[in-house]
Amino acid sequence: MANRVIDDAIVVADTVTKLGPECEGRVVLGASHGGVYATYLACKARARGVILNDAGRGKDNAGIGGGDYCEPLNIPYATVDTMSCRIGNGESAAADGVISFANAIATELGIAVGMSAIEAARFMTEAPMSDTPPPAYEEARKELPERPGHRRVVLMDSISLVKPEDAGAIIVSGSHGAMLGANKLSALTVDGFAAFFSDAGGGKDGSAVTRLPALDERGIIAGTVDCMSARIGDGVSIYRDGILSHVNQTAQAQGGEVGMRAQTFIDKLANDPI
Repeated sequence: MANRVIDDAIVVADTVTKLGPECEGRVVLGASHGGVYATYLACKARARGVILNDAGRGKDNAGIGGGDYCEPLNIPYATVDTMSCRIGNGESAAADGVISFANAIATELGIAVGMSAIEAARFMTEAPMSDTPPPAYEEARKELPERPGHRRVVLMDSISLVKPEDAGAIIVSGSHGAMLGANKLSALTVDGFAAFFSDAGGGKDGSAVTRLPALDERGIIAGTVDCMSARIGDGVSIYRDGILSHVNQTAQAQGGEVGMRAQTFIDKLANDPI
């Protein structure tokens, strides 16, 4: 769905990867995870304040990593509890989200843990606009060394960085495993051979793993890793550190199992001759 603007002050968005000029000077209440890359995208869109999903906080508190990123920019930042609303669904965040974390700037505005997300967003509308440009976020996409006759493995901090040429590749993403809206093609915009995500703490109604059955329907191997095992928003960590928490039926047929190291399964898939 298109981003919705409330009272000319708050933008409700399913994902921060689809923010436009409507965000400048307004508070972004988004359903993306609260890691650094997602926060960077909101700040790049000139948001006055940022509220995202804590994605279960996860390894190294990566799910609230945007809080530190926003501090030197003087931008208020908060997250909602992943179990209070459906990750990837902005309307759920606005209707049901409960604040689980606030940085010092947000706290000074009166935002507190336990407050509703929409109330916190209204508090953020009182924040002055930051005049500090957000630092660039680099190296968000990389590939493992390619071997002729074997599948490419592409690591990316956000699934929004997938490219048409990634069709047939093994895609390892730092994004959460939730569908964005009802369009099943949003689960993965290219026909990858396999795709892996973070389980973002599960989320309300198991929302954080809903890409997996949608990818089953397309015959695409898919899995999520436990958010406590790898840093959300960090494709390299998903690959190197992740422990599989959910796998779809297509993955199971290829030997994928819950509890397996993601790298072990991914390397097996990559090593199988094409």
